[in-house]
Amino acid sequence: MVLFSDGQSVSTINRSSRRFVHRVINIHRFPEITRRDKGQNSQYHEETCSVSGKIEVNPREIREQWVILIKDKMEKALKDVTTSSWDKLCIYRVPHYLQENDKKSYFPQTVSLGPYHHGNKHLLPMECHKWRAVNMVLKRTELGIEIYMDAMKELEEMARACYQGPIEMSNYEFTEMLVLDGCFVLELFKGTIDGFQEIGYAPNDPVFATRGLMHSIQRDMVMLENQLPLFVLDRLLELQLGTQYQIGLVAQLAVQFFDPLMPTGEELTKKNKLKSKLKSVCSPSDNGESHCLDVFHRSLFSTPNPKSPTYISSRKQQLIHCVTELREAGIKFRRKETDQLWDIEFKKGYLKIPKLLIHDGTKSLFSNLIAFEQCHIHSSNNITSYILFMDNLINSAEDVSYLHHCGIIEHWLGSDSEVADLFNRLCKEVIFDPKDSYLSQLSGEVNRYYSRKWNSLKATLRHKYFNNPWAYFSFSAAVILLFLTFSQSFYAVYAYYRPSS
Repeated sequence: MVLFSDGQSVSTINRSSRRFVHRVINIHRFPEITRRDKGQNSQYHEETCSVSGKIEVNPREIREQWVILIKDKMEKALKDVTTSSWDKLCIYRVPHYLQENDKKSYFPQTVSLGPYHHGNKHLLPMECHKWRAVNMVLKRTELGIEIYMDAMKELEEMARACYQGPIEMSNYEFTEMLVLDGCFVLELFKGTIDGFQEIGYAPNDPVFATRGLMHSIQRDMVMLENQLPLFVLDRLLELQLGTQYQIGLVAQLAVQFFDPLMPTGEELTKKNKLKSKLKSVCSPSDNGESHCLDVFHRSLFSTPNPKSPTYISSRKQQLIHCVTELREAGIKFRRKETDQLWDIEFKKGYLKIPKLLIHDGTKSLFSNLIAFEQCHIHSSNNITSYILFMDNLINSAEDVSYLHHCGIIEHWLGSDSEVADLFNRLCKEVIFDPKDSYLSQLSGEVNRYYSRKWNSLKATLRHKYFNNPWAYFSFSAAVILLFLTFSQSFYAVYAYYRPSS
């Protein structure tokens, strides 16, 4: 028996142990004890507490309650795992190692979509505008709100499975959120394509207009933690359009809605460009589920490159040398005329890269695309490969300045150093295997060209001695003069040893 009394057994056990004992024997912490009948509880209390104020604890009782506590934790963990479907999982919490130094890029500033940021205080002003969108949809479709609620109720379980971790929302709250956020997104899509005034909104509307908050809303809607499953939007649009609904229409609307965020700098003015992007996003994703960020990701890379789960190191790898070093090795840079961001080419000493447009939302966009690739097993790693490639190319403001001179980079930031800092930070904590990059073969070709000494010698001669047209004229004149001098000397010596007869 272990005895606790005032001043008698204090030396045999420390304070933390006494807290543990009291916590273990506390009846209200263990439902199993409270379920005992009243007589057993009374008997248990008499065995553990004496009238003199001393607490007598039975080690066997402590061990039994401890085992019960462990089993409860094991059962809870098993229940949490079995109730979630990893096959449908596609909307993730951003890993802490990515958001540690830059939380603003991953958290919405204007509007919340989905359960992760629902109810945040700074996002509440947008809720009234969501209800305005619902009222407009009901007025236009002449359907009751119960029709939409019932449709979302049928999709609730599947929608919950798309989110990582348990969602602390009741069935009613979650269903209401799907209707509210889904109608809001569809109104933005429809208004952007058809015109907000044409679908019933005022020209000076603070939200449903092509100006004002629209850019901030678009930026929030491509954040990984701020997504709705695509099948939810499909079902809501099907209710609105009825027989006019077509499969894949939501993906098409999303591509056109997010066009201003495209980092290629090429607008979708030509039908063939639009068709090529829509073709890459209208097919269902590998696991049958998707969202707007996934649609945007696939629109950037029309040729999917699914990654295989392999062990990779978190140590930063070097794919290619920076622009300054490559120029010293004789490699030239040119802008490639294409709207495909990934289409980088190296041929005969020329590295051709498509134009990249960098604006104030580019950092958040690339950060969330990288986070999605880091989390989603069915996604390719093309964005991460591209960003890491550009990060290796850009080490300083001078590198950015030269790429800007070549027409490869156009930015709206304050200085070239800010662009360099942006790329150097994007992949700082990213786990990535360079061998799994779609640019690994091209990088190997560039590195082999770089390692040839003759290429470096030619580049050095060109940069130091032939960096202007007058240098070529001077060199040519010197060669001609040297040849004439040599000829004159030769004939003088020849005439001396072979005089004319």
